[in-house]
Amino acid sequence: MKARVKWVEGTLMVGESGSGHAVVMDGPPESGGRNLGVRPMEMLLLGLGGCTQFDVVHILRKGRHQVTRCEVELEAQRADSDPKVFTRIHVHFIVAGPGLTAKAVERAVALSAEKYCSASLMLGEVAEISHDFELVDA
Repeated sequence: MKARVKWVEGTLMVGESGSGHAVVMDGPPESGGRNLGVRPMEMLLLGLGGCTQFDVVHILRKGRHQVTRCEVELEAQRADSDPKVFTRIHVHFIVAGPGLTAKAVERAVALSAEKYCSASLMLGEVAEISHDFELVDA
């Protein structure tokens, strides 16, 4: 896997993935940015959300469950001093599908957190990560 980040000006950057996609990142005005893109640490949190959501949907579908909705809400706290690493992250899933059971969702979330989600396992080395979910009507 490869990626490239090009500095544009100030704190504005364009990240390019090896698969050919681009994303704009920028810093807040108090750090010289113009707030034109997502912050790099927010990208890291979004990556965690995408990684674990991919796993959960995949695991549920592999178990022949129909998934009609899966959202991941993340909340993180960072250290007060540099390096301001994530210290706590809470991952909340909102999942729906006809006939989907809490037991199936709980299993999928646990498998992602404990075995499959590379981002979660890496970030879990420095941050306490908790998970929960709610099963809503399809």
